[in-house]
Amino acid sequence: MAQKTSAQKSSGNKVVSLISGGIDSPVASSLMLDQGLEVIFAHCDSRPFTKNETVDKTKELIKILAKRYKIKPRLYMIPHAPVQSAILEKVDHKVLCVICKRMMYRVVEKIAEKEKAHALVTGENLGQVASQTLDNLVVEDSAIGLPILRPLLGYDKNEIIEIAKKINTYWVSILPGVCCKFVPKYPETHSELKEIEKLEKQIDIKKLVSDAVKNAKEVAL
Repeated sequence: MAQKTSAQKSSGNKVVSLISGGIDSPVASSLMLDQGLEVIFAHCDSRPFTKNETVDKTKELIKILAKRYKIKPRLYMIPHAPVQSAILEKVDHKVLCVICKRMMYRVVEKIAEKEKAHALVTGENLGQVASQTLDNLVVEDSAIGLPILRPLLGYDKNEIIEIAKKINTYWVSILPGVCCKFVPKYPETHSELKEIEKLEKQIDIKKLVSDAVKNAKEVAL
C-alpha cells in the first residue's frame, strides 16, 4: 500500500466510488484509497433482476477494503431495477448499456453532490467490454458535470487481477453473483451523443433519477 503524505491525509478530498461484486471496481477503489482520498461507496442494486449474492459480495468486498485501510466504510444502496425496466421497455437494446451507465452516473452524481464529493470513481477499463470503448466512455461522461476518475483505464485484465489478489478482494469477486443479465448480444460500441440523447427522450430521466436518489439508503456494514 502506498505511503500517504501529510498533505494527502489532511486534504479532505472525497469521491464516490461505484462498486459492484466484480473484480475491477474494488481495485479502482483501492487505488484511490492508496492516494489518501476519502471514498464513499455506491452500489446500484438491480434486484429482483439479480440475486442477493451480488449485494452480499459487494458488502464483503467493502469490508475487506475497510479492514485493509482502517476506515469506517459508508455505502449507499441505490435501487436500479426501475431504471433498467424503463430502459428495457423504451430503448433499443443495442445501446442499453450506454444509457444504463449514463443513468447510473446521473443518480450517483446526486449522491456525490449531497456528500460534497469532488468526483466519481469507476472500475472501467478501456475496451474491456462494449460500454467501455473510447467512443462510449465519452458519451457516458457527457451525462454529468462531475469528473469521472478511472484509475484502471490503461490496465490489462491480468494486472487488475494481480492487484485484486494482493488486496484480498479477488477471491470474493469470483464467487457466483451476476451484476447484470441484460447485456445485449450485439451491443453498440461506437455510440453517438445526438442519437443517445434522442433515444433518452423516450424515458422520464428526471423522475427516474429523482426516485432513485429518494429511495437510496445508506446501509450499515
